[in-house]
Amino acid sequence: MNEFTWIFLAALALMTGIELWLSLRQSRYVHAHRDDVPAAFKDQVELAAHQKAAKYTVAKGKLNRIESIFGMVLLLVWTLGGGLALLSDTWRVLAWSEMTTGIVFILSFFVIGTLIDLPLSWYKTFVLEDRFGFNNNTPALFLSDIAKQTVLMLLIGAPLIWGALALMESTGEYWWLYLWAAWMGFALLMMWAYPAFIAPLFNKFTPLEDEQLKARVEGLLARCGFKSQGIYVMDGSRRSGHGNAYFTGLGNNKRIVFFDTLLSTLDEDQIEAVLAHELGHFRRKHVVKNMVVMSLLSLLGLAALGWASAETWFYEGLGVSTEGNAMALTLFMLVIPVFSFFLHPMMTALSRKYEYEADAYAASVSSSEHLIQALVALYQENASTLTPDPLVSAIYDSHPPATLRVARLQSEQS
Repeated sequence: MNEFTWIFLAALALMTGIELWLSLRQSRYVHAHRDDVPAAFKDQVELAAHQKAAKYTVAKGKLNRIESIFGMVLLLVWTLGGGLALLSDTWRVLAWSEMTTGIVFILSFFVIGTLIDLPLSWYKTFVLEDRFGFNNNTPALFLSDIAKQTVLMLLIGAPLIWGALALMESTGEYWWLYLWAAWMGFALLMMWAYPAFIAPLFNKFTPLEDEQLKARVEGLLARCGFKSQGIYVMDGSRRSGHGNAYFTGLGNNKRIVFFDTLLSTLDEDQIEAVLAHELGHFRRKHVVKNMVVMSLLSLLGLAALGWASAETWFYEGLGVSTEGNAMALTLFMLVIPVFSFFLHPMMTALSRKYEYEADAYAASVSSSEHLIQALVALYQENASTLTPDPLVSAIYDSHPPATLRVARLQSEQS
């Protein structure tokens, strides 16, 4: 153990302590307000729906606390507990080349992580979500998704890891800059390829057949100057009762996607308002801005890794004696969430700013009243609490609470 060990342990303890404290605070606050619908929603939200949302939030909070503690223990097992060292030694016994050993080491780490996460994921789907009437998944479909994700991880991950390790090995002291450029290129490629080639492996996407709604949507797209490859309906109800809408892709591969659950919940006016909100993110260039922010954070993170990976204290401080590119990458992926956790308030504030801007845009091209109606309907449909703890919401919630969003939209009406 060295000084970095203590810095890591202090950051991990602080992060976990804050997560648990905030989770308990959220549960207490929501529970205390479960019997009173906020004044702004009394005419639209029944008390029973409000109480269901409170119970759902509290139940998710309990599971989140278990996940936080389990995640902390697992991280310590992988690092100071010798898990990564044991995994590395297991593969090195086979005396493969450094590149092959590194690729297999990282891939096996991800596969083991997937298997470890399986019980909690199963519980969340078939116990928690089922208890509140949201689960439409089946064990066969659940396991099929896991298998597909694993195959994709191997098919895409192996060449990606090879490329990263090759750059680290061959490009000298500033390998992290080359790796960052390659990573940004890969991210853009995936944004373009995901809607056409990956998403259809998990869900069925069919062109919107409702001609009246389609004409309404196309009219909105024309007013917003948005060109898409098509308007699709996704069979979200196959797995869950939650509803959503989004646009995805880049360039000429952009798609508008509605969950079938959303179409069954909202009327045409409300659907148009929701889509106008999503298009607001496009028109206000939020996707580009987010990409710039994430690229800068990635650059800073990789620069830090480039510096730390050349230092013995980095490895020894995290419980491993085997230095190398594959080990450095794996350690980085494990510990970066601990230190980046403290950026949550900043990222949340930025995301909320974007949500308000998208709401304002939707009000300008559609109807603020219809957007308000849609928001209330979706909050009820998804059992999202209308009374989150203000501090917890400010730190975690990428979307402002419903009370604040509705108040902002109503103020823009006057």
